Amino acid sequence: MTPLTQYGRMAEKHWREHCPKMVRELEAKGQLHQMLLEAEEKTKDEMATLRTDLMKQGSTADQAHRQAWEMVREKYILLPPEET
Repeated sequence: MTPLTQYGRMAEKHWREHCPKMVRELEAKGQLHQMLLEAEEKTKDEMATLRTDLMKQGSTADQAHRQAWEMVREKYILLPPEET
């Protein structure tokens, strides 16, 4: 099994706390790890593109990284809490 990176571990912690129903459903289907890997990959890919674009617009590498993270994190990693 492919180990998770920091993004995958962050997603798992967040999902377990804020999206427990989704986690239970994914675990029941044996798909949780795969979904975490996909969230990591999409985050990394989108952040790389955004960082490049932001640096072309004059941001430093660090600024671009932080801005890209803020723009992408809630799409794949820090999902909104489930309704209770």
